[in-house]
Amino acid sequence: MNLRHSALAVLVAVLWGLNFVAIDFGLHPGGGREVPPLLFVAMRFVLVVFPFIFFIRKPDVGWKAIIGVGLFMSAGQFGLLYLGMALGMPAGLASLVLQAQVLLTVLLAARFLGEKPSRRQLLGVVLGVAGLAVVAVGRSAVAPVLPLLIVLAAALSWATGNIIARKAKAASGLGLVVWSGAVVPLPLAGLSLLVDGPDTVLASLGDLQPATLLSALYTAVFASLVGYGIWNRLLGLYPSSDVVPFTLLVPVVGMTAAWLMLQEVPSIGELAGGLLLLAGVATAVLQRRAASGPPASGPAGKLEPQRFGAALR
Repeated sequence: MNLRHSALAVLVAVLWGLNFVAIDFGLHPGGGREVPPLLFVAMRFVLVVFPFIFFIRKPDVGWKAIIGVGLFMSAGQFGLLYLGMALGMPAGLASLVLQAQVLLTVLLAARFLGEKPSRRQLLGVVLGVAGLAVVAVGRSAVAPVLPLLIVLAAALSWATGNIIARKAKAASGLGLVVWSGAVVPLPLAGLSLLVDGPDTVLASLGDLQPATLLSALYTAVFASLVGYGIWNRLLGLYPSSDVVPFTLLVPVVGMTAAWLMLQEVPSIGELAGGLLLLAGVATAVLQRRAASGPPASGPAGKLEPQRFGAALR
């Protein structure tokens, strides 16, 4: 990658890393009524979808794939992520734990797509699982583990969406983001009505704080549309193995931003486990290069998890 495109890849990692702090500000605006997390996700995807769905062509995949990606990669992932953060999961730690989706994708693809992982990828999974265990132990020493488990469920939902997209041979494009995003608002708004009650939902909508509105705009426009648009362009120009390793910067940015803006300081156990998790993800996605020429495509039957790094943020 040339310097300009490398800088754009870093910019995307920064936008996605700051996304977690933006979500935290929106969930906890301070001085006003907090928006229920499921309703907040529905608001985000209204902004992702409209008015763009009227100008962006439907992706060339079946409706089953679009609905599946919308339910798992968007509604499930972000509904659970926002819920976990609303229950106390720190923004920086959430940006780290969500990267477990790479490792979960390796396992799910082996089970449902018959894509046999390499030894290197299996080693990455083992390192990542060990890292998550250390994070859980460190987290349990200072706070309840439930929010951590919910964010792990968000990572599993994201990985499931990856498998659906892969099976459908969906192109990694902005159209899939917008059209699959249309699946999200009504189900999550309906769930919010059931879980939080109509009075709470109506009161929240009637008392939206500036921080919540700005957060929804940032997550929809910069994290989803701008970030994903740049990312998809880079994947169209370069091998995915050149582009996807930049996602390893996302938790670095997320944890640094949370430390500077939210005064979140991870415990020693969380930090050690996080480094081990990142080592596992790096082992799974960083590919060895041949001595000459660009990287060749993977051998038949081998999973290339770097393809999944283009998933929606």
